[in-house]
Amino acid sequence: MTSDEHAAKSPVLFSAVGPAKRSRLVRSLPKRRETLIGAPAWALAMAISAWLALWLRGNEADFHLRDILLLYAIGGLLSWPLSLFAARYAAHGRAVETRFAAFLLCLIAGTAGTTACLFAFDYRIFYAQWHAAAGTRTWLFQFLFTSLAALYQFLVLGVRLYLPLGLAALVVASLWFARSDMRQRR
Repeated sequence: MTSDEHAAKSPVLFSAVGPAKRSRLVRSLPKRRETLIGAPAWALAMAISAWLALWLRGNEADFHLRDILLLYAIGGLLSWPLSLFAARYAAHGRAVETRFAAFLLCLIAGTAGTTACLFAFDYRIFYAQWHAAAGTRTWLFQFLFTSLAALYQFLVLGVRLYLPLGLAALVVASLWFARSDMRQRR
């Protein structure tokens, strides 16, 4: 089946775009095997990275260790397919170096962004008990600034838990996909 035939049978989601863009969107979707194997592997790598960073720093976070590892694992699990899709779409038909940069950028932004959003949801749930009634102007400001504070706090304190192992996993995954996707497109 050609990519155009595959695109023609694709879900309604792609019906509003032209055939060339539809084909590009369909080609950018991660394969089922990449998602079923890659997402749990990426989640495990991010959880191990967080654990290793805490262990190397000697932090006494044992009482929250399970929650921290779960946050990083779920962030990695959810970000994997989204990051692959974004990277493939951005680097479609480009040189290997550009593909590497696209995978690097999308995996960084996707993983840190997804995990930061999960952290912000948890942060918001905790502070919601002191907020005004939902739907009011005060509640909207509280919701907005609580979420922004959580995102900032994650960027300042949480991103460093991706180092050193997360950075190595990021480079390996980006190299792997930049090279393997190039071979598949030839």
